Amino acid sequence: MSSPAVIEAAGPAGPLSGTLLGPSDPAAPVVLIVPGSGPTDRDGNNPLGVRASSYRLIAEGLAARGIRSVRIDKRGMFGSAHAVPDANTVTMEDYAADVRLWAATIREKTGVACVWVLGHSEGGLVTLLAAQRPENICGLLLVSAPGRKAGDVLREQLAANPANALIREQAGSIIGGLERGEKVTADGIHPALRPLFQPEVQGFLISLFALDPTKLIAAYDGPVLILQGLSDIQVSRTDAERLHQARPDTEIVLLPDTNHVLKAVASDDRAANVTTYQDANLPLAPGVVDALATFVNQTRKPR
Repeated sequence: MSSPAVIEAAGPAGPLSGTLLGPSDPAAPVVLIVPGSGPTDRDGNNPLGVRASSYRLIAEGLAARGIRSVRIDKRGMFGSAHAVPDANTVTMEDYAADVRLWAATIREKTGVACVWVLGHSEGGLVTLLAAQRPENICGLLLVSAPGRKAGDVLREQLAANPANALIREQAGSIIGGLERGEKVTADGIHPALRPLFQPEVQGFLISLFALDPTKLIAAYDGPVLILQGLSDIQVSRTDAERLHQARPDTEIVLLPDTNHVLKAVASDDRAANVTTYQDANLPLAPGVVDALATFVNQTRKPR
């Protein structure tokens, strides 16, 4: 196996950066790993408390099974910080354009016929949007990916916490406005809601709330694996099943005792579940890498 190597693609104002890992065999397939929401880096970590290194562990597991991977930093962040002047101005369409650019760049630099795209969490939605123009894409690996519109998920999350009773009505109004493409001024936002709806990110939220993952997956006709942990406290089994129902010919794998960052959890205790988000030394849950590698190897196109 070759050592990890930096790989770059040409971003709008500067380079997009990633890490290529895997066997030196030029016939080995390549999986592009697309990060989830917020400031999540190429290893699957972020400064908000996630240090599980799930993407690095996926890359290492795939490499051990003869599959190359490229894990990336999103435009405007970390190694891709110079790709745009302001990371807050990025939209979901921008992220999808970067995935398509990465697929073309990887194909050019490695000589593969096409690239598999693995999207984790919100990255699954980016992946589905990118695949609406499927050139250079072999197929999709949707891992812990939402099956509902983001506005509906956010409404549900806010309603689940009784402490939000006083702000829930305004939150619903703001979400509805953003779904219609309408921005809200900072003065009109309750202080408790400002971290969610700060004006700088409302353009991104408008682009996010406009997407329906079930419509996107139904419009894509390539191979798709839906991988979902059954102990995920962020994305549910229902999400995975909604995606599968929208494209019944997709393959769905439901892994017991597996959470959102793909670590094994032994109980229903939420605090214990969240603790795994901070432990890079914990291996991935049993079955994660096997499911991904098996799907790629069984459905791959010839080089």
